[in-house]
Amino acid sequence: MNAPENEVLEEEVRKAEAEPEAGIGDDGAEGVEEDAAASSGDRASAAGESGAEDGPGDTAAGDGVHEPDPVELLEEERDHLKDQHLRLAADFGNYRRRTEDRLRQRWNRAQADLVGRLLDPLDDLRRVTALEPESTASVDAIVEGVDLVERKFFRALEEAGVEVVDPEGERFDPNTMEAMMRMATDKEADDDTVAQVFQRGYTMKGILIRPARVSVFKAE
Repeated sequence: MNAPENEVLEEEVRKAEAEPEAGIGDDGAEGVEEDAAASSGDRASAAGESGAEDGPGDTAAGDGVHEPDPVELLEEERDHLKDQHLRLAADFGNYRRRTEDRLRQRWNRAQADLVGRLLDPLDDLRRVTALEPESTASVDAIVEGVDLVERKFFRALEEAGVEVVDPEGERFDPNTMEAMMRMATDKEADDDTVAQVFQRGYTMKGILIRPARVSVFKAE
């Protein structure tokens, strides 16, 4: 076998040895790529199924959202309103007691002030009653002393807002007078007028303390 034939034979042998290796390499690469693609597809499919199964629950659990119970909300509101009501009731009770105490103190001060106005006439009256007519004073002096005490007494009452109801000759007023008896008259002009005052009445700042007791003319 000459040299050119040997070279051709060797070239064919080399090609024959190289082709299987190349085929195996190409097939192996394609197989690896297909296996990788299949694995990726399987993982995606598994992830999709897992997400489809756990989607709503896992999302809610992951976000930590808790829906409040309406019954619990109503109970909390009830407790709040009850506590507010108790606080308001306690505050109103304290306010009422303070108001009553202030009114009582004002009334006591008003009474004490009125009594204080009457102390001077009372002292004068005691001095008059202590006189001895037989030895130290005359009857005229005693009467004058009593008149002085009366004037001071009524002046103190007027300063306190007391007014005397002495309606002789006036029209009968049932709001401030009390008719004790009727007296007949022939004059139409005297009908329902006060004929006589038996006991004077008193008012204090528009409040009737005692009505005047009177007799009233009645035309026949």
